[in-house]
Amino acid sequence: MVSRQIEALIKRSKSATHLLQLHSLVIKTALDHNPNFVSDYIYAACSISVHCAKLLFDHIPNTPPLFAWNSIIRAFAKSPAPIESLKLFYKLHRIGLKADNFTYPFVLKACGQCSMVGVGGSVQSLIVTMGFHSDRYIGNALFRMYAACGAVGLARQVFDEMPVRDVVSWSSLIAGYVACNYPFEAFRVFREMKLANEKPNSVTLVSLVSACTCLHSISTGKSIHCYTIVHSIEIDVALGTALIEMYSKCGHVEKAFQIFNSMSEKNLQSWTIMICGFADHGRGNDAILLFTHMEQTGLVPDSMAFSAILSACSHLGLLYEGQQFFNQMVRTYNIEPTMEHYGCLVDLLGRAGLIEEAYEIIENMPMEPNTVILRSFLGACRNHNVVFTLDDKFRKLLISEPNLGANYVLAANASSVSGCWNDAADLRVAMKEKGLVKVPGFSWVDVDGGSSVDTIKETVSPNGYYVTRLWICRLSCAAMIPYGQAS
Repeated sequence: MVSRQIEALIKRSKSATHLLQLHSLVIKTALDHNPNFVSDYIYAACSISVHCAKLLFDHIPNTPPLFAWNSIIRAFAKSPAPIESLKLFYKLHRIGLKADNFTYPFVLKACGQCSMVGVGGSVQSLIVTMGFHSDRYIGNALFRMYAACGAVGLARQVFDEMPVRDVVSWSSLIAGYVACNYPFEAFRVFREMKLANEKPNSVTLVSLVSACTCLHSISTGKSIHCYTIVHSIEIDVALGTALIEMYSKCGHVEKAFQIFNSMSEKNLQSWTIMICGFADHGRGNDAILLFTHMEQTGLVPDSMAFSAILSACSHLGLLYEGQQFFNQMVRTYNIEPTMEHYGCLVDLLGRAGLIEEAYEIIENMPMEPNTVILRSFLGACRNHNVVFTLDDKFRKLLISEPNLGANYVLAANASSVSGCWNDAADLRVAMKEKGLVKVPGFSWVDVDGGSSVDTIKETVSPNGYYVTRLWICRLSCAAMIPYGQAS
């Protein structure tokens, strides 16, 4: 009777303090000797505070049951400290308990989050030894782990060896290729999925839409959107957010906003991506209005949301608004500014010609400025013809990226504006001695109304001349798969 009352109190608990009080009651009533109660308690406590659950777990008089081990390993695998799952798994084996088919997926998830592909390979060997290699759920977790570690070749090998595959298996492999920046391979796997008569779900389509975003292929993205409509696939938060990002980054911000407004449910990521879409298309006022509307709905903006709105203010030179948002982030929401936030503020001040204020921000940053911030500042000095003597901070720009010719050109131009002709000459000489050039960028080009995706890149030949290479990867809009590649 007492155990049921405590279980009811656990379900009503909302803080770690409540759990600690209940922990005292559990010890007083000797319920920590009851394996079934301990398992249920730890399972429920993990959803509130994994550290409190671990405290009870560590003080169980007897060896905890396997269900309790699985609960705590699973909780840490989903926490910011997944390495604790691997420590618990090691301890589990050291005391002689055998893991079951519910243990290994959580351990593999922790390996993937920690990018410990070697440990994951050892766990795979153990899975084969214990006879779980044919388990579909473990197989899905295994190649998701390899994909998270960037070892897509091993992920594909595990996938090919699976005796039974489901839509989760196919979707996980597609997501792995997209995450590792192999969008064409993702479409090839989707083609195999269709040939295997496996119907995709919304999770599959989220990955395919993300692949279209990587390729900037609006035609293929539209065909996937049509696929969801024709097959009556519900556009949930994840799929809707992916479509918003795809349309925004492919230049169709109005279509993105239309999807955004049609979504019955939105999360913070949906709002943030839509704000970024407006910012990228020069619609800073719309981005600010949307950010304000987001706050009015009750959503609390996070660090990423403020990065989006500060970027919008920076690109459009909205100095007053940008400073207001930065102060609001720090004072109202108590968010610690990151390097990206400081970069937006420095760029904003630099564009407005407030060079001294921008330099003061750089000097007072709690971390060393990165190369992006330094380049932004030097560019502002050059654009506004402000005399500025290079100090050690900006010389680090050349040391940290010694093979990037654009840094030398930028620093030399800033030195020339400042009247430091000797420094400018030395930089030009150093650039020439190292054989560095300022390499132009690359861009995406739509051919024949967007029926193909082309990318043009500039490379340098051995004799020093630029060579333009054009890779064309055509996408079949009807089948949503690549059907040819030329170089």
